[in-house]
Amino acid sequence: MTDAGQNIESVLQEDRKFPPSSEFSAQANISSEQQYLEMWNKGKDDPAGFWGELAKENLAWFKEFDSVMDGEMPETKWFTGGKINASYQCLDRHLTGPRKNKAAIIWEGEPGDQRILTYQQLHHEVCKFANVLKKLGIETGDRVTIYMPMVPELAIAMLACARLGAVHSIVFGGFSADAIADRNHDAESKLVITADGGWRRGKEIPLKATVDEAMEKSPTVENVVVYRRTGGDVNMVPDRDYWWHDLMEDVDADCPAVELDSEHPLFILYTSGSTGKPKGVLHTTAGYMLGATMTSKWVFDLKEDDTYWCTADIGWITGHSYITYGPLSNGTTSLMYEGAPNWPDEGRFWNIVEKSQVNIFYTAPTAIRAFIKWGDQWPSQYDLSSLRLLGTVGEPINPEAWMWYHKVIGNEKCPIVDTWWQTETGGIMLSPLPGVTATKPGSCTKPLPGVVPAIVTEEGEPVTEGGGLLVMTQPWPHMLRTVYGDHDRFIETYFSKFDGKYYFAGDGARIDDDGYYWVMGRVDDVLNVSGHRLSTMEVESALVAHDNVAEAAVVGFPHELKGEGICCFVTLKSGDGSDEEKEELKQHVRKQIGAIATPDKIKIAPALPKTRSGKIMRRLLRDIAAGRDVSGDVTTLEDNTILEKLREDD
Repeated sequence: MTDAGQNIESVLQEDRKFPPSSEFSAQANISSEQQYLEMWNKGKDDPAGFWGELAKENLAWFKEFDSVMDGEMPETKWFTGGKINASYQCLDRHLTGPRKNKAAIIWEGEPGDQRILTYQQLHHEVCKFANVLKKLGIETGDRVTIYMPMVPELAIAMLACARLGAVHSIVFGGFSADAIADRNHDAESKLVITADGGWRRGKEIPLKATVDEAMEKSPTVENVVVYRRTGGDVNMVPDRDYWWHDLMEDVDADCPAVELDSEHPLFILYTSGSTGKPKGVLHTTAGYMLGATMTSKWVFDLKEDDTYWCTADIGWITGHSYITYGPLSNGTTSLMYEGAPNWPDEGRFWNIVEKSQVNIFYTAPTAIRAFIKWGDQWPSQYDLSSLRLLGTVGEPINPEAWMWYHKVIGNEKCPIVDTWWQTETGGIMLSPLPGVTATKPGSCTKPLPGVVPAIVTEEGEPVTEGGGLLVMTQPWPHMLRTVYGDHDRFIETYFSKFDGKYYFAGDGARIDDDGYYWVMGRVDDVLNVSGHRLSTMEVESALVAHDNVAEAAVVGFPHELKGEGICCFVTLKSGDGSDEEKEELKQHVRKQIGAIATPDKIKIAPALPKTRSGKIMRRLLRDIAAGRDVSGDVTTLEDNTILEKLREDD
């Protein structure tokens, strides 16, 4: 298998193509190149007509909008004058026909417990919990933090917030108390919803204890609701903390969805930025819901009898858009799994596919590389013949992993949709259409209808040969509207590079002779660890907060399983950097940020390589971290002996 870090080089030479079968194309929601081109050209030439028609046909309006789009990028507003509700879109409108008795969520816990919630049952639970929220004083516009394991109550909580117009802020269950507190403080959250714990590789993850620690730095939070999942001992603070099941006993299931403006905030989701302070990406209701609905339908070719499984955590944008809002808006059966893919053994995912007869399977290249490492003997034990479509998300996939996925999991019959998008875009932007596109291993192929990208130079000129900066040239409904509480940062981060003309994605890309896009990775200092974007500055800040750290620089390096690992170059105030000291620093970062940010390598540096003006030369550190010879110009380096000293530390 090609090393994950070499996928750009591999991609440059990739010329294999895999067209969809005639049988798949015949039944596909978008079934021909001509149909795709007509849709794409209309989206480019008449975006208001294109998106307006889709919104009328696919969204349930209390009051139809007056205008499709108002204003230029980056200040575009969508479907103004309309009244809508995301919870109603996902639930109520399915209850008038046979879908009311269809499975909305099939859930499996890591220990093996299972639940199925029909659309009628899910609606019942969501309405009850929305009434719980009202009883706790939550009103339209309030912010609610959700920090839970992958249980149905996580989806119930977010849909209940949406029902009232409360803005949910979901924090990944692996983040630390400080990370929760930072997000509570930034959003001014009024309520935290959590659980006693969750299961991961047979061990209980104590979520409530982490929330208790976060509450010491969360002055705006008034109450905590705790769902009993593991049965572990927790500390319940009187008049602040309440058990989910106790609150649900005293409310009824009648809770009409609040009629909200199209641009009413639906959720805030914090994502890392190069400045170190996480950005509260804010998405609004109508535009986001249209994007999640249509991209799910187009990319996954959703059918009425599909069982669809996205393996992401709802704590990330993938889970927001493609476990909850997109699939449920389409009336799809969405599968949720709580635990690790290798518990109790490495066949767990394939056991679930066989047992639930999964038709569509959407996962990350990180997971695929782990599957390959574990060996073909695991998937070969199970019947995967129910699968008809595979997908990847989170980062570019190297061609060898793509081919393994195609052959071993897809049995060479399943189209693979390699999707490119971001927290900020709200939904998939570049992807094969499974009934249309001849796929190439490692390429996300072409833009979806309504998406108009370009590849430009640093000066904003079109690139005619080789790679450049990937930008979006016109607005789309599901794009972020702002960075919560900091609109200047929104403009600065995403639009300032080209004076508001383009949305800059932060990724480099190239287009091949067939017009296919090949994303080449980040062009800033944001790490992509297991498909999760982490700021180098956040990790550096955590390291420098340690009493014995004088200075730190963090870079990514190619990692076989994660795609990108975290390498930290650290200058200590005292000590020689023993193995014990390095382990202490790793655990310090883990506690400060969370397990996902735990460094893979700590390299002790007597000093960091800097230019004469004092700028750290991260390019050189990336070469050292990856085990490569240092390349490029080093004439501006202040002290050439530092590089050799850094190489010596393993």
